[in-house]
Amino acid sequence: MEKLCCFNAAYSQLTGARAATCGSGKGRQGPIKYGFSLVKGKANHPMEDFHVAKFVHTKGRDVGLFAIYDGHLGDTVPAYLQKNLFSNILKEEEFWTDPSRSITKAYEKTDQAILTHNPDLGRGGSTAVTAILVNGRTLWVANVGDSRGVLSKKGIARQMTTDHEPSTERGSIENRGGFVSNMPGDVPRVNGQLAVSRAFGDKSLKSHLSSDPDIQHADIDSETDTLILASDGLWKVMSNQEAVDIARNIKDPQRAAKQLTVEALERDSKDDISCVVVRFKG
Repeated sequence: MEKLCCFNAAYSQLTGARAATCGSGKGRQGPIKYGFSLVKGKANHPMEDFHVAKFVHTKGRDVGLFAIYDGHLGDTVPAYLQKNLFSNILKEEEFWTDPSRSITKAYEKTDQAILTHNPDLGRGGSTAVTAILVNGRTLWVANVGDSRGVLSKKGIARQMTTDHEPSTERGSIENRGGFVSNMPGDVPRVNGQLAVSRAFGDKSLKSHLSSDPDIQHADIDSETDTLILASDGLWKVMSNQEAVDIARNIKDPQRAAKQLTVEALERDSKDDISCVVVRFKG
């Protein structure tokens, strides 16, 4: 049975209260263990990362739900995603027969709901990386933006997401009437503002942005050991393989998630750093 432990972040999960907070916690379902750690970055604004890490029982299946939502220009959009995105996915009638199509439809519906709620949710937005684990055997990972999911099989890192960056999606942005500029600064941005090419929210840029997720599927077998979901505060300073090497050598996934955030801080990451580690065995 799932056991959520500690801390304000876990409390917000259980109560539904909106709280992006630094903290950590862990839980398990049978042999599968998970842990999370969230650390505020050095930027002069409140914490904007949110997470989900829990198991639910639905339609006769045990379903693990894991996510990182990395907000920008405020915390209202990632908070909305934390509360609504997974429920929207699981409400799709076709989810059990066509998960990929259902995830795509739910991402789109959720984004439309966010835009409809504007200005209540403000002008900000959020990336997302979501992982759905069905009966401990089937994994579906989806993302928009630059939050990333990495799966380890026999210690070899496999990226399960696509980094949606303006420099790599310049064509689609320009086709939508937008532009990519490195000014101000040295990072390519949509209309000189946003450093990701896909996101939830961002109403003022939405005509130039997509919220379509990239989706990958994996079967969890005896050689699959670890899943890592994290915001770009980790990936800016650490490769996929480095993260896997750290996480899989620490049996407690909460300690593994904490170690990843500590290592990112030591490498001078300045962004909010949020990490979920799922350990499939041992």
